[in-house]
Amino acid sequence: MTTAPQIAEDSMTPIPGGEVWIGSDRHYPEEAPARPVRIAAFHIDIHPVTNRQFARFVAETGHVTVAERPMDPARYPGVDPRRLKPGALVFAPPRAGAATHWSHWWTYVPGACWLKPEGRGSVYRGRLDHPVVCIAHTDAAAYAAWAGKDLPTEAEWEAAARGGLDRATYAWGEERRPGGRIMANTWTGAFPFQNLAEQGYTRTSPVGSFPANGHGLFDMIGNVWEWTKDYYASGQSGCCGPEASFDPDLPDVKIPRRMVKGGSHLCHESYCDRYRPAARQPQMEDTATTHIGFRCVVRN
Repeated sequence: MTTAPQIAEDSMTPIPGGEVWIGSDRHYPEEAPARPVRIAAFHIDIHPVTNRQFARFVAETGHVTVAERPMDPARYPGVDPRRLKPGALVFAPPRAGAATHWSHWWTYVPGACWLKPEGRGSVYRGRLDHPVVCIAHTDAAAYAAWAGKDLPTEAEWEAAARGGLDRATYAWGEERRPGGRIMANTWTGAFPFQNLAEQGYTRTSPVGSFPANGHGLFDMIGNVWEWTKDYYASGQSGCCGPEASFDPDLPDVKIPRRMVKGGSHLCHESYCDRYRPAARQPQMEDTATTHIGFRCVVRN
């Protein structure tokens, strides 16, 4: 574990425009093909939006997050309306040998929200400098608009995460732990049963607790997944509208899916080897969890 540096709250850094490579042909199939894309120059937050920053947004705007709002039964066909209480998905380690599916370690907790990520306590007790979590895509977009910014596209996010290293596996090079150094807040131990917390944290960590990449950006990998502007479509980036992003395995649920990037403190190479710039994952845009946050961009 390292000591988090003092970082100016709203600091951004420039990312040059031009041709960049995104995707990978060496990992999960949804990341392929590796391909060149062109991006325009932009600025990006040097760290994920923190609880401190989000609290200021809420205080100034009165914003109520999706996890705090009444749920519309029409969006969740087949679910008993009595179960549709505001809340968020909270990670809870299962007993060893008792888990075979993600639903065994994720629990929907009524009352969980950005202010009380596990449904209890408060971010004001020692977590103001951690990334804000339990944030749906709508909440991230609302914050970005308030700040005069936007959410990054997948291509922008990935170009920034690579830190100038063209097609490298990680944001810092080819070795997962160069010289044995832990480079990001990810799971250590046997997922999902045992977290050894070798990096010093069992959940989120203060932003800037791990080395910055070549662009001076913190926590692009690990700590929290980050929302992007793009709808999800397998093997494609920034190409599709909301209808194309619906989950084909849930034909009755018409909730668009957005792209999240970067992996989180729950990623481990044995189960979710996605703490890499090329990794991509769909997430329903109404979903709030304890491992998804965001950062913003300003386009030149």
